[in-house]
Amino acid sequence: MDVLKKVPIKEQDPSVRVRNFDEVCLGYDIDEAVAEANRCIQCKNPKCVKGCPVSIDIPGFISEVVNKDINEAFQIINKYSALPAICGRVCPQESQCEQVCIRGIKGDPVSIGKLERYVADWARENKIRPKAPDKKNGIKVAIIGSGPAGLTCAREMAELGYDVTIFEALHEPGGVLVYGIPEFRLPKEEVVRPEIDNVKAMGVKIETNVIVGKSVTIDELMDEEGFKAVFIGTGAGLPNFMGIPGENANGVFSANEYLTRSNLMKAFDDSYDTPIITGNKVAVVGGGNVAMDAARTAKRLGADVTVVYRRSEAELPARTEEVHHAKEEGIHFQLLTNPKEILVDENGWVKGMTCVRMELGQEDSSGRRRPVEVENSEFVIELDSVIMSLGTSPNPLIASTTNGLKNNKYGCIVADETTGATSREGVFAGGDAVTGSATVILAMGAGKAAAEAMDKYLKNIQV
Repeated sequence: MDVLKKVPIKEQDPSVRVRNFDEVCLGYDIDEAVAEANRCIQCKNPKCVKGCPVSIDIPGFISEVVNKDINEAFQIINKYSALPAICGRVCPQESQCEQVCIRGIKGDPVSIGKLERYVADWARENKIRPKAPDKKNGIKVAIIGSGPAGLTCAREMAELGYDVTIFEALHEPGGVLVYGIPEFRLPKEEVVRPEIDNVKAMGVKIETNVIVGKSVTIDELMDEEGFKAVFIGTGAGLPNFMGIPGENANGVFSANEYLTRSNLMKAFDDSYDTPIITGNKVAVVGGGNVAMDAARTAKRLGADVTVVYRRSEAELPARTEEVHHAKEEGIHFQLLTNPKEILVDENGWVKGMTCVRMELGQEDSSGRRRPVEVENSEFVIELDSVIMSLGTSPNPLIASTTNGLKNNKYGCIVADETTGATSREGVFAGGDAVTGSATVILAMGAGKAAAEAMDKYLKNIQV
């Protein structure tokens, strides 16, 4: 074994997986996991832990994998993360814990995410669950939203003995984990549901079909229903558009709508009646993980798919692994390209998209080089569907119906970066509702930090 190289991970063949929604990555077996764990050099000052938003004891759990004590490895991870099987699949480890892995200086970093996934999957298969605390303090806490931030905050508060209720607007808990990330990256029944069940096993109650701000307000939860603190983890589900001509045509979708129909409403499954327009020639506008998810979903639904992105491949915000998988699956990339107009036929349906070539100029406020139009470079792509994946904003409903709760000009709730405390006493917030669309693990980190702050706040007001 070459200790400078990662143990390869098994995957479905691209020619097979484009015809199904089964998980692409097949994971390690015990021998592969142990071999990869043995590549860890057990640093005295592990930088990987600092690179993890929830500060998992990475060397600790990896050393237990080396010893083949997978139960103990899970117990270590479980102290820090409420959703390890999910994080092991969708977290951008390459830009977090693995990016600072010392082994990566002279070779490949340790596959921390794949090892976390193996441990969590083993625990699920062996029916190992977290245990609820022996004592409850009887103090009621409300969590709004059952995405990664809400689930993490709920688990942390339950562990501290609080009486926790999650309020979820949709009919299934999980937030972006169930409506936003495709089955081939994150299986819902096999992975997401058991992780949510682990949170419920801590004593957390989940009420679905409750739209806070409409069904009930935060003021009513606190003033009439006895909740002493509230955490807002509602994410950012309001899609952004370009505002170009033709964008209201039939056959233009937001990535949110497209993925929600496919994922949560199971439009990919012929046994469900959920309608979804696949199109024969589809363009996905954007370059993030959501764009890759939409493109790869459309491909599996039978379309010829092109990703249109205004910067170069070096600036693509999507994970390298997702871009690699998309290319393997035959998805085309029109880089340094920007839409100018969506062309519409006499019946109001998309028939094409006028685009312009771009070149990179000076860096903008994001640190990336600003794309600039190339003169006289317009061209047309023939299409019948366009999926806009241009980021999302928080829904303003909660901020507009909660007294004293401030949001910023982007519609995000204003909250302390460290504690999640908002302008309304007793109300905390974190994740995409505060930052705008980001990653699952950053939302989890915000939920964990807010739980610590909520606990301190509640203990102080009890004095």
